[in-house]
Amino acid sequence: MSQPNPEALAAADTIATALADPQPWAVELPDSGLAWPQSLWAGAAGIALLHIERARSGHGDPGIAHAWLEVAASGALTAAPNASLFFGAPALAFVTHTAAGTSGRYRRALERLDHTVTAITRTRLADAHARIDRGEQPEMKEFDLIRGLTGLGAFHLNRHPDHQITRDVLSYLVRLTEPLPTGGELPPWWTTVAPNGEPSSDYPHGHGNLGMSHGISSALALLSLAVLRNVDVPGVKEAIERICAWTDTWRQQDDADVWWPGLVTIEQTREQGVDPSQRPRPSWCYGVSGTARAQQLASLALADETRQRAAEEAMLITLRDMAQHERLPEIGLCHGTAGLLHSAWRMAADARTTRIRDELPELAARLVAQISRSEPQPGLLDGSAGVALALHTYGTDATASDWDTILLLT
Repeated sequence: MSQPNPEALAAADTIATALADPQPWAVELPDSGLAWPQSLWAGAAGIALLHIERARSGHGDPGIAHAWLEVAASGALTAAPNASLFFGAPALAFVTHTAAGTSGRYRRALERLDHTVTAITRTRLADAHARIDRGEQPEMKEFDLIRGLTGLGAFHLNRHPDHQITRDVLSYLVRLTEPLPTGGELPPWWTTVAPNGEPSSDYPHGHGNLGMSHGISSALALLSLAVLRNVDVPGVKEAIERICAWTDTWRQQDDADVWWPGLVTIEQTREQGVDPSQRPRPSWCYGVSGTARAQQLASLALADETRQRAAEEAMLITLRDMAQHERLPEIGLCHGTAGLLHSAWRMAADARTTRIRDELPELAARLVAQISRSEPQPGLLDGSAGVALALHTYGTDATASDWDTILLLT
């Protein structure tokens, strides 16, 4: 544990104060540009999460948190096929569960949401297993964190780890890693679409995605967390090993650096190489902020010290490399410095040494300085609410709600 950081807390407080009034979000205005209320990405649900964490940690007003939760629950609740951890009923279920904690509040609402989210998950699982039965390759939205079953699994593991639906999602992810009869040399999670999730002539053979937001690193993280929480599902460790064997193929390492590409193409697979210019920026979504944490979690699940050393070295090198910092002009959790700070904070807690933790004060100061130069956006993943959560967590050196389950960092 480190000492609380007053500067980080002050910056988080300033942002939270600016986002204290939910009234503009409670009024439906034509062309207002306000996101769907049940959106963790950019809507009221994400801002509610900020105020919930602050209230539960004793740094915020529970009344403000409840007011934002009410706005998040307003409007038509969607359980459509595109509902996911970040959108619709599952997003609202996660935020409501986080707000309730162990208090027993919102019990009836959570019972209804549990029923809805479980039904969504079972439908998605049936579709995924049918696709595997046909021997077809998946689309990213089947299994990824933002839109797919890994995200739903993250909710279920956090909400009810002993429930059958949690085991069913983990069993699906195990099956996702098993070879397809028509897969050839490609991994079974090799997706048929471009990185934006759509078919594209630029990716006629699809791609292999290593990222945390849309790639196999999220599945690796969730499976590893299940092991660490003693959720016993047959084949999970073997699935982790299969994913790690593939990501090891693409790990770029020399005496001075360690990194993973965000994605690989069929051409790179044939050439068995990635040009250094393809190194992603160190963001959570595709860069070392996400991939290194997923590798660290896998190392802990497998008791693999060599893998842990490589993951932590990758993060440490990035934290000490100002050229990599400069590649993050944004401030947010998904694409920016807040994601790097929070991922590094999580990794520092599990690291073998204090070297990662020693780099955090300078990174937090850099993020605080960036805020004054950035155009304010209220959302969670790319906006100031997520920045405030990262700074608040670093400033208090704790989480009261495990809000970062949505990032699969814990």
